[in-house]
Amino acid sequence: MNLLENNMNMNVEMMMRNIGVREFDPNKDCLGVEDVERRCEVGPSGKLCLFTDLLGDPICRVRHSPAFLMLVAEVGDEIVGMIRGCIKTVTCGKRISRNTKYTTNDIEPPKPLPVYTKLAYILGLRVSPSHRRMGIGLKLVKRMEEWFRESGVEYSYIATENDNYASVKLFTDKCGYSKFRTPSILVNPVFAHRLIVPKQVTIIQLNPSDAEAFYRRKFSTTEFFPRDIDSVLNNKLNLGTFLAVPRGTYSPDSWAGSDSFFSCPPESWAILSVWNSKDVFKLEVRGASRVKRTLAKTTRIVDRVFPWLRIPSVPEVFSPFGLHFLYGLGGEGPRAAKLVKALCGHAHNLAKERGCGVVATEVSSREPLKLGIPHWKMLSCDEDLWCIKRLGEDYSDGSLGDWTKSPPGLSIFVDPREF
Repeated sequence: MNLLENNMNMNVEMMMRNIGVREFDPNKDCLGVEDVERRCEVGPSGKLCLFTDLLGDPICRVRHSPAFLMLVAEVGDEIVGMIRGCIKTVTCGKRISRNTKYTTNDIEPPKPLPVYTKLAYILGLRVSPSHRRMGIGLKLVKRMEEWFRESGVEYSYIATENDNYASVKLFTDKCGYSKFRTPSILVNPVFAHRLIVPKQVTIIQLNPSDAEAFYRRKFSTTEFFPRDIDSVLNNKLNLGTFLAVPRGTYSPDSWAGSDSFFSCPPESWAILSVWNSKDVFKLEVRGASRVKRTLAKTTRIVDRVFPWLRIPSVPEVFSPFGLHFLYGLGGEGPRAAKLVKALCGHAHNLAKERGCGVVATEVSSREPLKLGIPHWKMLSCDEDLWCIKRLGEDYSDGSLGDWTKSPPGLSIFVDPREF
């Protein structure tokens, strides 16, 4: 038995020495990468599983980031694994300016300023089933972290499911990451009927310049807020930023910019932006029984024939479907949650017009406006898991300390480019 184990260990060591890691080459690697993705798409028997189609573009989930890299692992001419990574500058905390003096006679306390850091994100780690437990995943992560350090990154993080034990074990036990945040992914189906936006609510679409000014003013100190928010809002995948206010306070015709708005703001307001993930990737639910498929189809038929009944119907998720992602969600005032719900209804109707199957968002598990976001629990994930690691100490100004040890805030800003 020991001889057999020794031979197996020697074979694994020889295999590891023959594994090379290099940058992805779109001119020759696409078929090999797609083959690994296909072999990794094996869900548990008898359970519903979600699968992703990258629409022939292996780097589609990172290509809109300021800097990105994809690596592949190969044995000979065969690709056996891959990993993606991207880098950006985000808010990791807030501070009061040293030049600001505040006394009890001041009407308002000084506004905090964002503390920025250079953050990397690891995603899309795949290892072919025939080459697992050989350290390939660890080798890919380590090589990606080398690029992060060379690029001056201070922190690296990953997102995974809480019950993905293999992924959690790799990053927390072998790579030195620690569990950091547990945001909620909230998913709502797109019905065959339109949702009614209350007449008591006025919705104003902001142009990218106004949206940027609005976000920088109200959200720049929110954790994970991207410093290049202007790039996000001006991206072709961004379908718009929408502001909801009580009817009679503002109208699209009277809108005069964010400075004017905040000089005399309404008692309550809410805002969100819509990202067209449908043109980046498609999703598909597999593993459903024929009975479940038939029931879902029946609900869609009834909803389509009798839209005035407004029957909640199960979308066609058993074949490839697209989604819109709602991000930059926030608001203030006693009616903010209701205004968020109205915005989600408006976003639903936009997704219906564009043929999406669902709308989704991701928010902090402590987000106060979470109650205003319509979602189906069966489609949602109450606790996504983000793990983080500090790579260096030379980038931030030091006013925050070690971000990995900071307590969670009420809100986070989820970048749609990385969802």
